[in-house]
Amino acid sequence: MLALPQSRTLQGGFSLVEVLVAVLLLSLGILTLSSTLSFSVQAPKLSGYRASAVNLASSYVERMRANAEGFANGAYDQPSSYDGSRSPQETAQSDRCAYPDCNLVSMATMDFVDLKVAVRMELPFGGAFMQRDVQNGVASRTDGNLWILWQEPGGVAMLNAATSDNCPTEITSHDAVPAPHCLYVRFKL
Repeated sequence: MLALPQSRTLQGGFSLVEVLVAVLLLSLGILTLSSTLSFSVQAPKLSGYRASAVNLASSYVERMRANAEGFANGAYDQPSSYDGSRSPQETAQSDRCAYPDCNLVSMATMDFVDLKVAVRMELPFGGAFMQRDVQNGVASRTDGNLWILWQEPGGVAMLNAATSDNCPTEITSHDAVPAPHCLYVRFKL
């Protein structure tokens, strides 16, 4: 009979425990990779929302600049259009003006209605809020703040809007769940 040499071990392959540990490590790596892939797919959509908000804010500030006397007289002082709903913003014929019947107030009303409709169409649950600066109880004739607000679709919000965005206290004090994302623009006409 042949005898095996003493220096050789009888262990010939992997044990089941080693295979299970390798599978666990591989699955953790794949899970991490899938969450990274999910973020990279959603990031362009989030930046698209911000780009739309920037364009809408810029357009509205330019409209106010074109009607600076209306702004100075408070014609653009409107309540927030953000209500956290998807319902479309309606426009009435009385919200429209045409030459020669336009005046400073009717032009400001038309500008705000156009903004509300555009924000709701381009951003999910979109809304807008503008506030003039107030110093010593007097509203500024040239300086103000504009917020464009929206909510990210379910599961897409990767940043906590309550801590990452500069939202107006008039909106955040209502404890809206989920908190809206806000684009803040400070302007001077």
